[in-house]
This record gives sequence, C-alpha cells and structure tokens, in this order.
Amino acid sequence: MITGLLSLGIKETKRVNNIMVVIKVAVVLLFIGVGVGYVEPSNWTPFTPFGWGGVFSGAAIVFFAYIGFDAVTSAAEEVRDPQKNLPRGIIGSLAVCTILYVIVAAIMTGIVPYQQFAGVDHPVSLAIQMAGQNWVAGFIDLGAILGITTVILVMTYGMVRLAFAISRDGLFPKFFSDVHPKYQTPFKATWVIGVTSGLIAGFIPLNVIANLVNMGTLAAFILISVAVLILRKTQPNLPRAFKCPGMPYVPIAAIASCLFLMFNLSRATWTAFGIWLAIGLVIYFAFARRNSKLGLSEAALVAEVAVSQEGSPK
Repeated sequence: MITGLLSLGIKETKRVNNIMVVIKVAVVLLFIGVGVGYVEPSNWTPFTPFGWGGVFSGAAIVFFAYIGFDAVTSAAEEVRDPQKNLPRGIIGSLAVCTILYVIVAAIMTGIVPYQQFAGVDHPVSLAIQMAGQNWVAGFIDLGAILGITTVILVMTYGMVRLAFAISRDGLFPKFFSDVHPKYQTPFKATWVIGVTSGLIAGFIPLNVIANLVNMGTLAAFILISVAVLILRKTQPNLPRAFKCPGMPYVPIAAIASCLFLMFNLSRATWTAFGIWLAIGLVIYFAFARRNSKLGLSEAALVAEVAVSQEGSPK
C-alpha cells in the first residue's frame, strides 16, 4: 500500500503523511500528559545502571530513530526554496523530536523499573498500562503503528529519490530514473525498492536490519563529512547552496562521533557490513564506474585535450 501510494505522486503521499504525523504527535503528547503524574523518581536510581558503556551502546542502536532526518535531504529537488526550508525543517524537527524522545523515555522509566522492559515489544503501552490507564494504551498502540508507517513511507521515498539520482548519473541501471508519463514519478524504481524492502523486512530479524542500517548510515555520514573537507580544499570557489559552519571542526567532530558509535555496534554487524560493502564495490567496479556520466565526461575532456595538444582542430 505504501509503495502504491508513493508511486502515485508526492502530493498524495504528503497529505497522508501529514495526517498520520498529526495523530502520532497527539498520541505522544497524550502519553506525556497522562503519564507524568505516575512517575516515581526512585525508579531513576541508579540513573545509568549499565554505566557509560550502556549509554553508548544504546546510542549506537537508538541512532536508527534519527535516520529520517537525513532522508529529508533527498526531497531537495521537490522543495520550495530548499536553501532555507531544508535546514529549517531538519534542525527544527530534530530539536522537537529529541525533546519528545527524552521526555517519553524519562516518563517510561519513571513509571516502570527498567528491568521490566526486557523482552517487551510495546514498552510505551506497557508503561501506561502499569499506571492503570488502560484507555490510553489503545491510543498508544495506534500511535506506534502510525509512527512505524510514516517511517516506512519517508524512508522508502528517500531511497527511491536516491536511486533516481544515482541512476541519472549513470551509476545505476537506467530504468531507476525512468519517470512515469502520467504520474511523473520514478514508478519502476518505487516498485523495485518497495518490493525488495518488503522481502528484507519479512525474512530478516528487525534487530539485524536496524544495526545494519545504523552502520551503513554512519559510514555514509563519515564519507559526506570527508567530502565536505576535500571540496572546501580543492574547490573553494564552487557555488554552494548550503554552507557548513565551523569549518573544519564540524566535519571532524561528525567523523569522530560516527566512528565512535560504529565501534559500539556488535562484531556481527561489522562482519555483515563488510560483506555488504564488498557487494557494493563489485557493483561499482563492474557496472557503475564504466557507465558514470561524470567519468565519461572526464574521459571526453582528456581526449579533447590530447587532440588539441597534437595541433588538430577542436
């Protein structure tokens, strides 16, 4: 259903997404309003029962919740005044969601001792049930379902637009950048990615997927930060719609932070990441590099320079 919705167009997707977001934020605020009165501060002692190692391991896993902010950038071509609206949207939503995450986590662990959450797949709903407010639990479950749905919607949209851009540059097969004549969307890419994602979700455990997604995204953030440093050095006069502040300290801090979180992920995740990376490199050297439009342009430029140096007309 989500793949079908995305294949119809961004306006239709935006309307549905906005409705679900309003409902799920309302549910979060309902939980905060009802649950805050049942908090027992004694449940926060000890405040870090697993020490800083537990905090950092948790941070490496919960990073999964922040990946959606990166997906926003994939909509740049379809945003009005992206130079202003994208940074505002990313930083604003990041700040609001971080505050809500912290408040919800504090209320949850204030109502129920953290040990009782072990093996529970509905922790927020459990907390409100333990508070004796069963009527709210149903709304919490509804908010959880809508929350997961909007995540799938936004991430699938981001993956499709990313594949579209990569294909347009010649690094993916051409059909990924084919646009449907009626819906004006990358129809084929949407269905390929939607079906593939559904199969992965159906046959691979969620914790394995989450850890791999975290690892891959952290690695991508490192490469982006390195690219910012290199471009500022090699092409200082390049026109920039977005400018990274605090150069070079912000990219360096980003690289260090991402590496730190990566090293807090399990050895099995590193092994799987190595295999996945090897597959990607095979695809790149076997197909993408020889079909890259940038590579072809550079080859043509070199040939033109060689001809001109021999004294032949351009």
